Amino acid sequence: LKTVDQKPQIWCLVRKKWIAFTKEEWVRQNWLNYLIEVMKYPASLIAVEKEIHLGELKKRVDILVYKNSAPWILIECKEQDVTLSEQTIKQILSYQIVLQTGVLIVSNGNDTNAFQINGAQIQQITQLPIYL
Repeated sequence: LKTVDQKPQIWCLVRKKWIAFTKEEWVRQNWLNYLIEVMKYPASLIAVEKEIHLGELKKRVDILVYKNSAPWILIECKEQDVTLSEQTIKQILSYQIVLQTGVLIVSNGNDTNAFQINGAQIQQITQLPIYL
């Protein structure tokens, strides 16, 4: 962490630059640290705030992990004081239409919901898959 012009910033492990330290960024950076340092996912295969197109709309997904050149895990981060709701699930499902990942995660840093997707089946999971 550092302060520039009295505004806190945090170093992004993936983007390799200083980012404004917001409540949502705190959640995102903790997830990135967990994915890279604990789960040993390659940082080079993680995209942060990747732009996608939903019809005419441009959206940015918080974290997207690739495996075998394809989107694999999609993580939507919310501020800690934002309750995970049906709207949060709808948001990540709209991104899923474009990305077709195998795992969806929504998290506010306190609460996390994760789902494995196999075809038309969606199953809640409690652990992330190992990166092999």
